[in-house]
Amino acid sequence: MATKAKLLDVNAKEKKTIELPKGFSRIIREDIVAKVLEALKKEQPYSPAPEAGRQHSASGKLIHRRHVWKSQYGRGMSRIPRKTLSRRGSQFHWEGAEISSTVGGRKPHSPKVEARKGKKTKINKKEFKIAKESALSATANPREIIKRYNSLKNAEEKAINAPFIVDSKITSLKTKDLIKSIKKILGNELFKLAVRKRQIRSGKGKRRGRKYKSNAGLLIVIGNNEELKTNSFEVVNAKELGVADLARGGLGRITVYTEKAIEDLSNARDVEKEKQGESKKERKKGNKKKSSKKKQKKTKRKAKKKKSQAKKPKKEEKTKENKREKEK
Repeated sequence: MATKAKLLDVNAKEKKTIELPKGFSRIIREDIVAKVLEALKKEQPYSPAPEAGRQHSASGKLIHRRHVWKSQYGRGMSRIPRKTLSRRGSQFHWEGAEISSTVGGRKPHSPKVEARKGKKTKINKKEFKIAKESALSATANPREIIKRYNSLKNAEEKAINAPFIVDSKITSLKTKDLIKSIKKILGNELFKLAVRKRQIRSGKGKRRGRKYKSNAGLLIVIGNNEELKTNSFEVVNAKELGVADLARGGLGRITVYTEKAIEDLSNARDVEKEKQGESKKERKKGNKKKSSKKKQKKTKRKAKKKKSQAKKPKKEEKTKENKREKEK
């Protein structure tokens, strides 16, 4: 795995070499990445529409008296909310509605969006870290990029100069110039895959709220204090970068990093290490305090035992003296 990479300028010319963070040189664990992505899917809130099954003109107040208009007396009908399907004069044909036991009625205990709010996915911290780092290293691995895209099956690994790290000046370019510079950096074959395409879905999915389907396209990772506004490519901040961004549609997504993004990623890793070191120190201190308290308790117990043992023989001596006096 590469520990150093070329820094390119806006015109795709080599500027200098940069040291990559250690996350780029991790062994790729596809199983852990798949596990994390599957766990993240469970975060999506799910529920039916709040008024689903409650849009009928069916009231529960039905009359059961004799000789009254719209009475249900003598029909042998259960007392549930009903809607009128048809009528002939004073004769009505009703059908049950609204309640859960009827056709087209509401669900009795449907899932609610509020129940999912505030709940986070349960993933181990170490596993989440491994998944993110393996997704990062996959973006820097030409073999993984070729494996992901079918059109690159016949391409050589040497032809793909991953990872693609560009000067931070790219964020100040207009969209027209940005597209030109990315075309130079990636090359024609990769650029075709990098462009975001949207097409109308074939089949019934069009009617079910998913009319269009689109490819993942290129991902541009920028620094924490940088800004880049484009609709042609997906842009993510280094601080907000996650496994779902890097491994959308599988490992080895084509990604372009700015120089500042790489710096921020390496700084974030250093901060994590410091926090881990501090937490270890705190644990050690806590363990020392606990051990000192235990020692104090032990010493107190021993002192109490000694006192009790010292008092006992005196009582025995007194009892012996009393016995002698009685015998006399």
